[in-house]
Amino acid sequence: MQNIIEPTEFECQGFKCRFGPRNSEWPSRVQAQVIACIAAGMTHKEIAKLRGCSPRTISATSAAILYYLNAHRAAGAVAEAMKRGWIAPLLIALLISGINPDMDPIRHRQPTRTRHQVTASRTLARRDTGSVYA
Repeated sequence: MQNIIEPTEFECQGFKCRFGPRNSEWPSRVQAQVIACIAAGMTHKEIAKLRGCSPRTISATSAAILYYLNAHRAAGAVAEAMKRGWIAPLLIALLISGINPDMDPIRHRQPTRTRHQVTASRTLARRDTGSVYA
């Protein structure tokens, strides 16, 4: 019989994060918080200020996350973390728009003029006195 470890959940930067104990399929609490902050578009310095640690600590944690998720860029790591269920965006905006079913979800805007009328004028100089051009 296989032991299934249930992850613990918390909220960070508009994302629902899941973490588990060591040597499980889930990230640690720090890793989950860092990947959620990266998904929110924060820099390593901003994450370090939020966590109260050095930016190099965040860089090391980020590198470990990239290695564990087999990703080469932060965007790939965020996508893989969402796919694995480590983080999920809070869908508050969709819930609010679902409150009023009569409202059209698409906002209609008046078209803007993209073409501007351009007029060109040209002034010609005439010499009424017959000058000789050599």
